[in-house]
Amino acid sequence: MKTPKAKKLPSGNWRVQLQIEGKRYSCTGATKKDAENAAKRLYAGFQVEKKSVLTVGKAIDKYIDAKEKVLSPSTVRGYKTIRKNHLQSLMDINLTELTPLDIQQAISADQASGKSAKTIKNAHGLLSAMLKEFRPNFISNPKLPQKKPQEVRIFSEEEMKKVWAASKGSPYELPILLASWLGLRQSEIKGLKFSDIQDGRLHIQRAIVKGTNGPVEKGTKTVSGDRYIKLPETIAHLITDEYNHRFPKINPTDYICPMSASAIYENFIRICEKAGVKPCRFHDLRHFAASEAHSLGVPDKYAMRRMGHATDNMLKTVYQHTMRDKEDQFADVIDEHMEELFKQS
Repeated sequence: MKTPKAKKLPSGNWRVQLQIEGKRYSCTGATKKDAENAAKRLYAGFQVEKKSVLTVGKAIDKYIDAKEKVLSPSTVRGYKTIRKNHLQSLMDINLTELTPLDIQQAISADQASGKSAKTIKNAHGLLSAMLKEFRPNFISNPKLPQKKPQEVRIFSEEEMKKVWAASKGSPYELPILLASWLGLRQSEIKGLKFSDIQDGRLHIQRAIVKGTNGPVEKGTKTVSGDRYIKLPETIAHLITDEYNHRFPKINPTDYICPMSASAIYENFIRICEKAGVKPCRFHDLRHFAASEAHSLGVPDKYAMRRMGHATDNMLKTVYQHTMRDKEDQFADVIDEHMEELFKQS
């Protein structure tokens, strides 16, 4: 198809008008190129509907293959897991025959099988992205299960001190401190190298995530994740003392915490049990670090920079938790005051 030229509208946007099978369609965009590309996608979608012998499953495979070079390894791994395990009633349906009802039934089947709202939402997200490429004129607005608010468990200071004490002398003391003190993600901890220690600061610049074929080294989760953190003496000494003792010949490119994610998590749980503390997720140690920063009055922009956040969403979660911890204390103050007033009545 030869795409008609885009025309600029009074609003400043661009529009392409085209006729397909006797029906007129209009595609708009912020730029001329956007409008013309939208028209090409629309036309391509009609061609797929007319000629495609692709099943939904094969179309998802093609979509993943096309995006594999630009997506993170963990995202690709997640997509392949969805392709294999979720919305399975759709996978053998011809793409041209897929209906909104098919999608709703597949979502309902996944929900009935016990899959979480978040998992179903992610699966629908992949399906929608594929349909946008292969059937851009397809419209479906299924009802998705409501996501339950995530329960965040943040250690109290007393609990954290017990866990720190129970971890002393073990290989897992360092990753626990890096997460709970500096607020590092587990993937960032695994990606740290000795060369990242520069002038008393720790350069967070990479992560190790789980890919389709095992661990994969990549950049930080977001642009904000690439950051420098002042290295506390306690942690600096622990790195020097422990690793010089265990690995006398250290190369700058060696990883500081060369253990698997599962080993870190499993041993963290054992350490919590040893300390007599109810475990949390390893990731929630970051929430402890954020909570402490908040209680010390550290401004949000500095806390976000230290922890590599692009938004303040996680900090708001921490604030809610901190407020719940203080509610009873504030209630006692109010009740005591009201009791005095009541006695004077």
